[in-house]
Amino acid sequence: MELENRTEVTEFVLLGLSQTQEIQLFLFVLFLVFYSMILPANILIILTIRGDPHLGSPMYFFLANLAFLDICYCSVTPPKMLADFFSHHKTISYGGCMAQLFFIHFLGGAEVFLLMGMAFDRYVAICHPLRYASLMSREVFCALVVAAWAGGFTHSILQVVLILRLPFCGPNELDNFFCDITQVIKLACTDVYVLEFFMFFNSGLAILMCFFLLLISYGALLIRLRAGDPSKGTSKAASTCVTHVIIVFIMFGPAIYIYCRPFRSFPLDKVVAVFHTVVFPLMNPMIYTLRNKEIISSMKRLLSRHGLWRGK
Repeated sequence: MELENRTEVTEFVLLGLSQTQEIQLFLFVLFLVFYSMILPANILIILTIRGDPHLGSPMYFFLANLAFLDICYCSVTPPKMLADFFSHHKTISYGGCMAQLFFIHFLGGAEVFLLMGMAFDRYVAICHPLRYASLMSREVFCALVVAAWAGGFTHSILQVVLILRLPFCGPNELDNFFCDITQVIKLACTDVYVLEFFMFFNSGLAILMCFFLLLISYGALLIRLRAGDPSKGTSKAASTCVTHVIIVFIMFGPAIYIYCRPFRSFPLDKVVAVFHTVVFPLMNPMIYTLRNKEIISSMKRLLSRHGLWRGK
């Protein structure tokens, strides 16, 4: 009987961001323009770092991986969201919903662990500058990136495996534009109290712990830099740390709002979800780039070689 109940729901209905046609058209144009501008910019960041031997340090390697992760992350929900703006019956198959769940948490988790790796890189660069080259060898920072992807996979697969075991036999409407654990498990035809607690620990508390750990780490580094000799190198390192802190707030803020509370619906859920899944991920690498003169100069050289930039 449990197997029959589980296979009864073959699709979920997505209520989307709005039911008004005019608002849907406006949002479609807005997101399409944003997506069309920022997505190529992230690809340009990756090509620039890959093509310039002067950007071979671990920090830029991490940044290229961050841009790639964000591109992948923003390929999970926005394409479906844009297509649904023209659909009167917005649905997603059971398999598609589970795939969205997996990739959102896989890529999001990998990004959290990558930010931890970037924080470790800054710690070594600031606190052990003479040993930086030996401590952050190519093998080490490649291993940190692989560990970030593995950590994201483990985080996600634990949740998806548990959700796949749930029976879905009743309502199938999700008041959102994509599938996420906070709403999907509420549709299960069984008691999910224990599962909610596990999801809260695996997503909510884990995010909160990483957030505070990153803030404490960067705070300690900034204090150390402030107490040291004021120089151009120190100012540059402090600027990099401040950029990292900005990204931490941008990325963790919406995630903490979504996962560090009871799995109920709140008025701002959809707005926060849009920023969490569409806007902020694509903006992260851009914020790093705009505050980094080396990458901007390298971008200009790359574009000039292909006749796309005529500036100095």
